[in-house]
Amino acid sequence: MPTSRLSTRVKASNLHLLPPAGWRYKYAVPVIREDKPIWSQVPRAVRERVVEMLGARVIGARRAFGGYGPSATFVMSLDDGRRAFFKGIYPLPEGSAVRWRLDEEERVYQELADLIDPWAPAYYGSLRIDGWHALLIEALGGARVPPWTASRARRAIRSYADFHAHTLDTPLPDWLPRDHHLEFTGYWAAFTSDDQLRDRLAAVRRTPEAKLHAADWMATHGPTLAAAEAPLVSARRFALLHFDTRSDNIRLDGSLLRIFDWPFACAGPAEFDFAAFAQSINLEGGPDPEQLTAWYSEVLPLEDDVLTASVVGLSGFFADRGSSPDLPGLPRLRAFQRKQLKSSLTWAAHRLRLPPPTWLDTLAD
Repeated sequence: MPTSRLSTRVKASNLHLLPPAGWRYKYAVPVIREDKPIWSQVPRAVRERVVEMLGARVIGARRAFGGYGPSATFVMSLDDGRRAFFKGIYPLPEGSAVRWRLDEEERVYQELADLIDPWAPAYYGSLRIDGWHALLIEALGGARVPPWTASRARRAIRSYADFHAHTLDTPLPDWLPRDHHLEFTGYWAAFTSDDQLRDRLAAVRRTPEAKLHAADWMATHGPTLAAAEAPLVSARRFALLHFDTRSDNIRLDGSLLRIFDWPFACAGPAEFDFAAFAQSINLEGGPDPEQLTAWYSEVLPLEDDVLTASVVGLSGFFADRGSSPDLPGLPRLRAFQRKQLKSSLTWAAHRLRLPPPTWLDTLAD
């Protein structure tokens, strides 16, 4: 794959790029909050339209933090005792690295309601006023994670399997992308063939010895990783994927996993959606990903080679992004992608029976 492939777009809020704000995982991550507007900074016309749409006055609007985007997000308390969630976007200053995806998310709520219920929140409508675009949805209850316990992880994973089983091998709308998972392939082939890329990845080690160890490990096992991605490219059993399932996008309501933030919904192999979620649970101190695999398979069997290819593809993506230069205005991004590299590549090496990549222990913060 040409190395130019590795320097293309970076999607705002894409697949497990960052931790929920305010949480510390078993690998320390700086806790930094985004510069989100407060309710009084939302234009009056927008706030008045919210009252019209919900049929009740807003008596409180608490900012909701998570991910890393500066979107206007509020849990609203209404004077009739209900709660609702406001997710809004607005014009950004020139040069911002943030890319809004609210049009895509709105379409999911409007056109895929039968496919995402009961996992998604109820949709109350949208508004567009004075450069603002906002969705009004159900304010979800249920338990927040982390912390992950074995019970919470098992219930979440089994419900996630139910979500995928609901649409597996069924006709899905033509407008849903069917190639998003392919954007996570080809990275290990590039690292294997390009000395500069390998040097860039080795450079994020803390010590000279670790840099040499990383370079040797990649030179020896990079071709195996690159070859292992093939089943992901040829996968044909598709389901509806959320494609961004992480702890700040979910609540656990008993045995039902409630999932929000749907801009990246697409069609693809369930194994990829599961792999991304499972490695993030493990990163947050949850159970081993192979235990999560066993629990998911109790509900929906996984194709083993496609799962392995998904884990490998994710690790290549995080290797590339985690070794890339920082982006303006996104100070937590690269550091957490390096944590994701450690989680996903350790799992990939285990599944491929490769020597453990112990050089990951020396990743720079």
